[in-house]
Amino acid sequence: MNNYKLLIVDDEEDVIDVMLKRVLWDEIGFTVAGTANNGVKGIECAEAIEPDVIMTDIKMPYMDGIEMAKRLKKEFPSVKLLLLTGFDELEYAKEAIHLEVEEYLTKPLNVSELTDIFKRLKEKLDRENDEKKNTEKLRKYFDESLPLLQANFYVELIEGRLASERLTGYLSEYQIDFDSAYYCAVVLHTSKTVVPSDIDPFLLAFSVRREAENIFTEKWKAKFFEYLGNTVMLASLPNAKALSDLTDECDSFCKEMKRSLGAVVTAGIGVICSDPADLKQSYEGARDAVSYRVIYGTGRAINIREVAPKGKNAKENSDSASGQALALMGKKILLGSEDDINSAIQEWYDISLSKCSTVREYQMAVMELAGYIYKFATDNSLDAEKASGQADLYNYLPQMEKMQLKEWLTGTAHHFKEQLDLARSESTRSFVDKALDYIKEDYSEKNLSVEGMAEKLSVSGSYFQSVFKKETGKTFNNYLTDYRMKEAVRLLTETDDKNYVIAEKTGYSDANYFSYVFKKQFGVSPSVYRSQHENK
Repeated sequence: MNNYKLLIVDDEEDVIDVMLKRVLWDEIGFTVAGTANNGVKGIECAEAIEPDVIMTDIKMPYMDGIEMAKRLKKEFPSVKLLLLTGFDELEYAKEAIHLEVEEYLTKPLNVSELTDIFKRLKEKLDRENDEKKNTEKLRKYFDESLPLLQANFYVELIEGRLASERLTGYLSEYQIDFDSAYYCAVVLHTSKTVVPSDIDPFLLAFSVRREAENIFTEKWKAKFFEYLGNTVMLASLPNAKALSDLTDECDSFCKEMKRSLGAVVTAGIGVICSDPADLKQSYEGARDAVSYRVIYGTGRAINIREVAPKGKNAKENSDSASGQALALMGKKILLGSEDDINSAIQEWYDISLSKCSTVREYQMAVMELAGYIYKFATDNSLDAEKASGQADLYNYLPQMEKMQLKEWLTGTAHHFKEQLDLARSESTRSFVDKALDYIKEDYSEKNLSVEGMAEKLSVSGSYFQSVFKKETGKTFNNYLTDYRMKEAVRLLTETDDKNYVIAEKTGYSDANYFSYVFKKQFGVSPSVYRSQHENK
C-alpha cells in the first residue's frame, strides 16, 4: 500500500531539517507530505494534504501545538498525534491526554528512538486499516443481503410479529420507506394449474412478479416479497380514495398478464391502514379476497371491501377506515397545508357521513368525530370548546345536517392549525431571541459554543443549529464571529485598549489568532484598521 502521510509542525527549522534528512521515512512506511512553522500554517497545510499523522511542537508563535491539535482533531478525528516537548513542558503536554496523543517526544530528538516509534505507529495504522477493510466487507455483505432481510421483515410485519415501538428502528436499519398516509396489502396469486405448456409454473410466477414490479413500484412505492406461494405487494396510498385506483390498475394488470404471458393472475386487495404495523389486517383481507375467486372468477382484481358479507366484519372495516380518516385529518392539521386539511376532511366525509343511511348511523359518526376532536385538542394543548365556540360538542354536533357539519369542521380545523402555527412561531422566535441575548451577554466567553448554547436552551445541538440558521440566515459560529468582530471594531475605534486586551474582551485567548480572524474579516490587521480610522 502507499506510505502514510506525515505533517511536521515546528518553529525550529533545524529540527525539521534533521528529521527530514536523518530519518529514512520511506523505508518505515511514511512520506513527509508537508511542514509548517506555526499552528496557523499547520492547520492550513493539514486541510490541504489531509495527513494520517501530525507531529507537532508545543511552543510556537501565533498558535501553539495543543490548540492546533484540538482544532484538527475535530476536522480529522482519526489523525494520529505526536507532541514534541521540552522537559519542562511534559506535564503541561500531558494535560492534553483527551486528544488521544500517541506519543510525547522530548527534545532533543533521538533519531533511533523516533524511528522505532514510527515503526510501531505504522503497525497500528496497518491494523486499523485492516479492520476498516473488514468493516467494508461486512457492509458489502449487508448490502448484498439487504433484499433478503427486507423480505424477512415484510413477512414478520404481515404475520404481526413486530412490536409497534420497534417498527421505526427496523425501517431505518433495513432502509425501507414507509411515509405515506395509507398502506394496503395486495396478494398476487398466479395459477399453477392453468399454465402455458412451454413454461415452468415457477418461472411464470416469477415473470408475473417482475412485470408487477415494473408497473407498480414507482407510482405506488410498492414493496414485493414471496409468501406462502404467492407474491405479496405492499402499496402506499396518498389518500383513501386511491384504493379504487389501485384496484382498477390491479384488474388491468391481471388482464394484461393473461394476454401477454398466458398467466391466470388473481389480485386480492386488502383493507387500507394508516399505520404499517396494521398491515397484518390488510394482508388477511387480501388473502381472503383471493379466496373469493371461486365465486367471482379468476384473472381479475377482487377488493375485500367490495365482496365481504355486509355484517360485523364489514362494519369493523368501515369504522377502521373512518378512524383512519380522522387520524389523517389530525396529521394534516399538524403538518399539512390548508388544502391538505380540506382534502382530509372531504375524505372523512366521503368515508363516514356520506354513507350514513339512518339517523343512528349519523349520530354514531358524529359522536366519533366529537370524541376525536376532544382527544386531538387535549393532546396538542388546545381548547376544543373555545376553538369551536361550543360548550358541549356531544350535544351540539348531532343537531347539524351533513353539509353544515362539514363546514363547521373545516372552520374548526383551520382554527386549530392557526393556533398551532402561532404557538410554533412564537416558540421559535422566543428560542432564537434567547440565543441572541446569550450571545450579547456572553460573547466574551472563550468557550462559547453550539453545544453550550444548546445545553442552555435545553435542546439538541443539531436542532439548535437548524433553527438558528433558519431564523438568522447564519450559522451560530458565523453569527458569533461577526458579533465579536463588530465589538472589536467598536473597541478599536472608541478605546485605547491594546490588541491583546480587545482579544480577551471579545472571547479570544490568543491575540495572534484574534488578529488572524480580524484580518480575514476586514482585510487588514487590527492595528492598521485602528490607524485608518483614528482621524475619522
